[in-house]
Amino acid sequence: MRHLGIFIVRSRAFKCSLEHAKKSFYQAANAVFAQIGRVASEDVTLQLIKVKCLPALLYGLEACPLTKSDLQSLDFVINRFFMKLFSTKNIEIVKYCQEYFGFALPSVLWAKRVSKFESSFRCFCLLCNCVVLIVFVLFTLLPCLLGE
Repeated sequence: MRHLGIFIVRSRAFKCSLEHAKKSFYQAANAVFAQIGRVASEDVTLQLIKVKCLPALLYGLEACPLTKSDLQSLDFVINRFFMKLFSTKNIEIVKYCQEYFGFALPSVLWAKRVSKFESSFRCFCLLCNCVVLIVFVLFTLLPCLLGE
């Protein structure tokens, strides 16, 4: 079932499908490759991937509880992309390139996004609690002030 761009899987616990997110990433990455090919530098290609394709991969996932396996699956997508870009199958070279170009893995980005999402949610809840407290105080003090 699709809801707000997130595919929810039938399960005993709340679970999201990553297949559509990965498919969207691959479509966007292939579109970038189709337009620039091997003409652009790796740095330019990675910036385009970071700006145009990673959002498609991570869209809405901060609201989903992801398992370690899910996060590894997302990281695999990026690792395979780096293998294609740098024409290698050596994961050590891929990791070195990711570090050199400052390209964070989706698992790291997801953790940051979850933290930001939860803190904004906490702020919203704090604001709601303050409003409820103010309304409660007004309705309890108002009759006293009016002499009722």
